[in-house]
Amino acid sequence: MIVVSIFETSLPLTDPVLKFLLILVIILFAPIILNKIKIPHLLGLIIAGAVVGPNGVNLIERDSGIILSGTAGLLYIMFLAGLEIDLVDFKKNSKKSIVFGLLTFSIPMTLGTICGIYILDFSTQTAVLLASMFASHTLIAYPLISKLGVAKNRAVNITVGGTMITDTLALLVLAVIVGMTTGEVNAQFWIRLSVSILIFGFIVLFLFPIIGRWFFKKFDDNVSQYIFVLVMVFLGAGLAELAGIEPIIGAFLTGLALNTDLFLTSHL
Repeated sequence: MIVVSIFETSLPLTDPVLKFLLILVIILFAPIILNKIKIPHLLGLIIAGAVVGPNGVNLIERDSGIILSGTAGLLYIMFLAGLEIDLVDFKKNSKKSIVFGLLTFSIPMTLGTICGIYILDFSTQTAVLLASMFASHTLIAYPLISKLGVAKNRAVNITVGGTMITDTLALLVLAVIVGMTTGEVNAQFWIRLSVSILIFGFIVLFLFPIIGRWFFKKFDDNVSQYIFVLVMVFLGAGLAELAGIEPIIGAFLTGLALNTDLFLTSHL
């Protein structure tokens, strides 16, 4: 009867057991199969997700559970990038990171806006919003870099710093465009956004290390420490949302804040 009920299930899958089983099978076998043809495992997972998703064979729907899993993974990747970055090299290369971040933001932002207005005939707000999508990028390939042992490389260090600058600017553009569409961009909007970002930065960069240092001295259980790290990641992401910026910025700054004492490196 169980086998019959499985085969009678309509697509996309709705049974949580079958969905979770399929996800685990993909995570297990997709990298193994694609590695044989020299495709990185991360790219293999992306390809597999596209195949079984709504735009492929439609085995799994992009519901709240899938969104939660993807968000959690992205936040953790950003957290690891902040945690593993070499702060000494980061300070030495801060000017280069700033230049790289400004270039990777301004060039696609400018070209995207011009193309949106004069080629696609979009309104200015729509063109700017579309250009901000071109300008932003993520550190989704960071686990591969970390696995190869080159996360401490200066080029990677500069790229991580520049990526955060680029994404911060792009996401601020998004916040402004959203505010403009609702008619909320005024002096009060800028004051509220600036104050909330300052409060958020103070909490994450100054209070999080104190809390983390206390917790790791108080509790030495590996499971409790891992859960604590996840709590801090999502707390930082949640505070970022409250401040009016995207959660990935909060996750990265959480890793950067806990990196200042380097007390987590031996536990993760």
